[in-house]
Amino acid sequence: MQVLVTGGGGFLGKAIVTRLRSSGVKVRTLARGDYPELRELGAETRQGDIADADAVLSAAAGCDLIFHVAAKAGVWGRYEEYHQANVVGTENVLSACRKLSIPKLVHTSSPSVVFDGKDEAGIDESAPYPAQYLAHYPRTKALAEQAVLKANGEKLPDGAILSTVALRPHLIWGPGDNHLVPRLIERARSGRLRRVGTGKNLVDTVYIDNAVDAHLLAGQKLQPDSPVAGKAYFISNDEPVSLWGLIDRMLGCAGIRPVTRSISARSAYAIGGLLESIYNLLGKKDEPPMTRFVARQLATAHWFDISAAKRDLGYQPKVTVDDGLLQLAEWLRSLQKR
Repeated sequence: MQVLVTGGGGFLGKAIVTRLRSSGVKVRTLARGDYPELRELGAETRQGDIADADAVLSAAAGCDLIFHVAAKAGVWGRYEEYHQANVVGTENVLSACRKLSIPKLVHTSSPSVVFDGKDEAGIDESAPYPAQYLAHYPRTKALAEQAVLKANGEKLPDGAILSTVALRPHLIWGPGDNHLVPRLIERARSGRLRRVGTGKNLVDTVYIDNAVDAHLLAGQKLQPDSPVAGKAYFISNDEPVSLWGLIDRMLGCAGIRPVTRSISARSAYAIGGLLESIYNLLGKKDEPPMTRFVARQLATAHWFDISAAKRDLGYQPKVTVDDGLLQLAEWLRSLQKR
């Protein structure tokens, strides 16, 4: 089997490549940057933009399965940038599947596609897409997810049937994290991190190894007659915990004291809206210290019913939050020694 991993140089993409190569699977990656460490794993690397249809088509040639992980994340930037990476990029992957008769596509989505700014306490996949979004990322990821699921069941040129599935891993973290944990550490050290809201909101994150498990299981289960085909699944550790308690524990792994300063959810939202207006007016490209989306994310509950993933994918989170934090601390200590 030949597998393509888009975004293979990112946190999740690289972890998927590593696991596939450890099992002897032939892997090709497509990423904007050059990642020699992927070649050291034995993967074939292609450099290109996911929004470039020709680059995607070339990288996908000869593949039997695509893990589409590439995306533009974050909460700030021009809509067109998010649309090109997340919507056009996904359309290019779907087009490659259609033209090259690639029968399996596992798409990395996000729980934020159904976030309406309110508490998400034990919701399942029946939760609808909201009418409005507070940021370009969830809006464009929702459009991408819908396109992927709609394409399921299409007949390909060779007569095969296209099978697609969308996974919604929530706040992936662990050793190798280049986004969530470093961001928290940087904000805490600069004194810009404050608790938002009551601090009692529960979240259910996912450790990196568990997120990889879910993707590989989806690739294995995916076929036209599978209950997996054409569906979206929340993926988490199935361990709802206090968001701010978890953040304090993550910061503790880096030797940083717990967050003590706080701001009300209402004030954070108002400040976020004001800063968004100012930054847009001034044309500033750097991210504001607070946005409406971040304010709502930090003050509300985000935990999910993952019984569907357990039933259909056979997914069971193997690494607990406690064990994951031990591994995170060890990794952060190793970075300090370099």
